[in-house]
Formats: sequence, C-alpha cells, structure tokens
Amino acid sequence: MQVYGRRNSINVQKVLWCLGELGRIEGRDYERIDAGLEFGVNDTAAYRELNPNGLVPALVDNGRSIWESNTIMRYLATAYGNGDLLPQDADERSEVERWMDWQLGALWATLRITFLGLTRVPEEKRDYAAIRNAFAESARLLRIVDARLDTHSHLALDRFTLADIGVALAAHRWYSLAERFASTLDAQPEMPSVARWLDAQRARPAFPDQK
Repeated sequence: MQVYGRRNSINVQKVLWCLGELGRIEGRDYERIDAGLEFGVNDTAAYRELNPNGLVPALVDNGRSIWESNTIMRYLATAYGNGDLLPQDADERSEVERWMDWQLGALWATLRITFLGLTRVPEEKRDYAAIRNAFAESARLLRIVDARLDTHSHLALDRFTLADIGVALAAHRWYSLAERFASTLDAQPEMPSVARWLDAQRARPAFPDQK
C-alpha cells in the first residue's frame, strides 16, 4: 500500500490518522511518498494516472488507485476496519457521513480561505477582509460543533469515528491560525466543548504529526 502526499496536508493527515486508528504503521504496513508543493511528483504524468486532478492524497492498494481524502477513509474503514470508524448500519453511517461531508463542503471550504490567505499568499497580495470574514464564518460553523459537543462525547456517535477525524483536523488548524496570527484575526468567542473534545483527539496515539 502506498500513500502519496506531504505530511502537513490536512487531507493527507486525514488518511494517515485513519490508517493509524486501523493499526497500520508507516514503513511496515504502507509506504508514504512525499508529493505536493515543494516535493512535486503530483504534477507528473505518472501521478496523474493515479489521480487525474493532480492533488494529494492518492492511495494505491492492491493495484488500485483511490483519490479524494474522504473516499480514501471510507475505503480503508470498510476494507480494513471492524465497523467502529464507519458503521454498516445505515442510520449510524448517515450520522458519520454527514459530518464528513460538512467538514469538506462547509467548514474546511470556509477556513481554507483564511489558511491559504495567510500561509500561501505573499503579504502584499493578501485580501485581509476576505481572510477575516472567512475566519469569523468558520468560527460560526465551529460553534455548531460546540453546541453538539455540549451533550455528546464525540461528534457523530458515542464513540470515535471518521467524523471526528476531519473536523478535529480543521479545528486544530483554526486554533493554530488564531494563535499564530492573533494580531490579524479578530478575537472569537470561546468554544469550551470544542476545546475539550479537541484536546482528547490530539491525545489519541494516531493523531498525525503536524510537521
């Protein structure tokens, strides 16, 4: 099994965390190949045979290439899991998958504007109004998570699932940006339930290296 992608990509981190929760160890059970940004690889014809979008991650397993981070996690949890990370029951599965889709289509799609604006765009070209607006909107979205976690130990079910992986990584990025760019980003209301839950997710042995 091979995972293509740099370790500090949030979408690659989803896959690495999922593999860790499944007991898979890098170097023993799979090979991770640096790709994206300064590593290149993803812009080659060979890589585009694996993922025509030229994005990371891509997973190669048993000669098949699978791309899109949430799809890769679903595949891994189904192929190698026992139903804990992604249940077979339709009702429970819908609880998990709606948070996965929400993370990708709402939370990260919004926070990504702030993240890229502050970490990829040269300072003289930054649209600070858009950056601050996106950060405030992502805080509003995280307060939905905070309300949910007021009465639940985990996001989707009463145990850790794939839903917790994506949202926790996005929340981790949100707090990192708030700390790193405190003078740029407006102060946001505290989210005590998110903070408590995120600390618990960071303490999991499989939580990915953020370097």
